[in-house]
Amino acid sequence: MSSVAVIGAGAWGTALALQAHRAGARVTLWARDPARAAAMAATRQNPRQPGLTLPPDIAVVAELPSADLILLAPPLQHLRAIAAALPPGGPLVCCAKGIEAATLAMPLEMLAEAQPARPACVLTGPNFAAEIAAGLPAAAVVAGDAEPVRATVIAALATQAFRLYGSADPVGAQIGGAAKNVIAIAAGAVIGAGLGENARAALVTRGLAELGRLAVALGGRAETVAGLSGLGDLLLTCTGAASRNFRFGVALGAGQSPAEILAAHDYVTEGVATAPALVRRATQAGASVPICAAVAAVVSGRITLDQAMSALLARPLRDE
Repeated sequence: MSSVAVIGAGAWGTALALQAHRAGARVTLWARDPARAAAMAATRQNPRQPGLTLPPDIAVVAELPSADLILLAPPLQHLRAIAAALPPGGPLVCCAKGIEAATLAMPLEMLAEAQPARPACVLTGPNFAAEIAAGLPAAAVVAGDAEPVRATVIAALATQAFRLYGSADPVGAQIGGAAKNVIAIAAGAVIGAGLGENARAALVTRGLAELGRLAVALGGRAETVAGLSGLGDLLLTCTGAASRNFRFGVALGAGQSPAEILAAHDYVTEGVATAPALVRRATQAGASVPICAAVAAVVSGRITLDQAMSALLARPLRDE
């Protein structure tokens, strides 16, 4: 039996711990706050996953653990610092999505700098945490350069209900995971503003085109964009009510300011920090991402939602 450590005891980290346990691993779940770790260990409950009970053999700890496989599920902007503090152990699997605001680095670039000697890959795809925690059917992608590492991760986490596919295109997979959060904000804003399903379908489709242009510009593959880590994740995040980024966009469309929305909840909306970083990375690569640029301008307060919509609709007509 392999050992798996999950770093981050939020909704997604808890779901991953339950999935690894379901797949037969010895699981340790790390929570940053010692008081929270102690409460979870005692009650076997996590308020971020209400109604679910942690099995007694999942250890909940507040000191960073070692294991045969390390799943990293903190907020993306905290990934680098946590990874740098990890004790020696097995391969790293980044389960967070986004672009680092300060450096414009993708997750695997951050891990290569924080832990240069350790193999790493990403786990990404259309997965809502509550459904993974409940054991509902789902699929995801394990993307990395090294096939043996991908195979190790798949063997450790896959079950009949959780189907994992390998991918040798970590760049495309990471861009899909980052861009979908930004585009989901735009899709939510369309619905929140009452612009209708036609507008959302058009926006998601053009957002997919942006995702593809950026992935290819950064060295990824066009076919990755059509898979689970691209189209699949984009569809889920832009249509599912459980998506934090989509809900943020709905509130924007309904007239709330970004500051008001963020102050009203205690969870992380990754697309807010990712949007300006993604646009800067796209600009460096020479990729056109007008929808992502509009989201970045709105969440930073440079323009209003109405101004962003007007600018997008006023773009020159051309062939698709």
